[in-house]
Amino acid sequence: MAGLYQGGVWRVRVELPDAYPYKSPSIGFVNKIYHPNVDEMSGSVCLDVINQTWSPMFDLVNVFEVFLPQLLLYPNPSDPLNGEAAALMMRDRPAYEEKVKEYCQKYAKPEDIGASPEDKLSDEELSEDEYDSSDEQVVGKPDP
Repeated sequence: MAGLYQGGVWRVRVELPDAYPYKSPSIGFVNKIYHPNVDEMSGSVCLDVINQTWSPMFDLVNVFEVFLPQLLLYPNPSDPLNGEAAALMMRDRPAYEEKVKEYCQKYAKPEDIGASPEDKLSDEELSEDEYDSSDEQVVGKPDP
């Protein structure tokens, strides 16, 4: 994906509605991305933006090869889910581009994709402890 987001790697969540392919899938970024049409907290992509581009002839390959690259290349600040990003993009393009790159470096490094999408330290340590204890119980049970 060219442009500002080049080099970033995101996990994407795709949910298909019952009426798919007549209704567009709902798409969300799992790790954070700074983009006018993506909700920063939930990662959801603005459905209006998808619906403008969506056609029943599309399949999921098109989502990844056509739709998402276009979304990243051509943000639509007039229909924002991230108002701050949209305002910054229209008001101060260089500052906006700087922030996009900062998010790419912070949240979208290829090596991060193997890790959990939560903020690294606190959450991961908690969940690792939980996993360890439950693993031991399972492993520790002698065969009957």
